[in-house]
Amino acid sequence: MANIISNVFKDQLLKGNHNFQSSGDTYKIALYTSSRTAAATDSVFDTTNEASGTNYTSGGNTLTNNGVTGGSSASTAFIDFADTSFTTATITAKFALIYQSSGAANSASANAVCWLDFGGDFTTTAGTFTIQFPAAATSTAIIRLA
Repeated sequence: MANIISNVFKDQLLKGNHNFQSSGDTYKIALYTSSRTAAATDSVFDTTNEASGTNYTSGGNTLTNNGVTGGSSASTAFIDFADTSFTTATITAKFALIYQSSGAANSASANAVCWLDFGGDFTTTAGTFTIQFPAAATSTAIIRLA
């Protein structure tokens, strides 16, 4: 399965309820086990089959947003997040959900942005679980509009 953009994210984006500027809304990334079924119809962060373990807190990590790149001369706009790590962690995860934790779309019905599929279970035992985002470029950024 590939990464999935949430249906509610598309709706909320066009309604102006997401601000990915570096000083904009707050976004988080939560980890999930292989028992979770990730789908475009998932609309909110929830704890169903969320990963658990040493040094992992429910809700995951706050992402550092590096802002929006694009403009009138660019045919593709994209956003970039800094890599994030769970240190000295003992966890297993197959999926991650990026979601808005503060801002206009942060509600009980519409805060999901996208699912990341790691392609299989990844496990750390008292180690560092790192999510490395792709290069910030028009053809590789994690979220881009062309």
